[in-house]
Amino acid sequence: MKYLFAIVLLTGFFITPAFAQDVKNPSVIIDLIEIPAEKFNTVLRDTPIIPLDDIHGISWQVTIDNNLIYAHPNGDAVLRIYNQDLSGTEFVEVGMGASPDNKLWVSVKTQREGYIIVFRDLDRGWYPEAKLIISYTDRAGLTVNNGGRIVVTNLDIGVFAFDSYSVHGMEGSTDPPVVNSGSMIVEFLSGDPAKNVIALYPFVLAVALFVILGALLLTKKRS
Repeated sequence: MKYLFAIVLLTGFFITPAFAQDVKNPSVIIDLIEIPAEKFNTVLRDTPIIPLDDIHGISWQVTIDNNLIYAHPNGDAVLRIYNQDLSGTEFVEVGMGASPDNKLWVSVKTQREGYIIVFRDLDRGWYPEAKLIISYTDRAGLTVNNGGRIVVTNLDIGVFAFDSYSVHGMEGSTDPPVVNSGSMIVEFLSGDPAKNVIALYPFVLAVALFVILGALLLTKKRS
């Protein structure tokens, strides 16, 4: 009997890596977008909302690689992602200021709570050498990592699946440009963990072990 446990355990170790390489989650969606500098030299009221090809929901992550060269120390670059089918009334907003302060704020707007700033740091809020990551699951809520630490943890924003985004930076149409050059690279990644076959493998292995043990015990009793 003890040899049976060893065989099943070793089988799990050898099968799982190969299985993980061959099977992918079919629900995974990845959109990689490079936003040029001039798009941020726009006033909010004139900013177009840009639709995405897919809807990112259930479990998603937005990775921001900010390589913008700001025109002056007070310049800001703002990214918004919008909840689907709500005409831009619900969104998550990230604002990233120029060096040397590198201010950062994270805001959310929901129909229930309105517009709320959930995090603001006016000094080294984000790090040019690192990527800022916004993640969400329908169970755990919203989490934000500024590249050095987690600044927002498991914030409940309800059900949030986004299908569009916008960027801006200027406060008024007569203001000077906020960005000279560079770009912001944004990766939108989403998927349904329940559709990952690999996640079910431990349960399948446990059921198989239970069936094998039951069969052996039944055979032993009959003998």
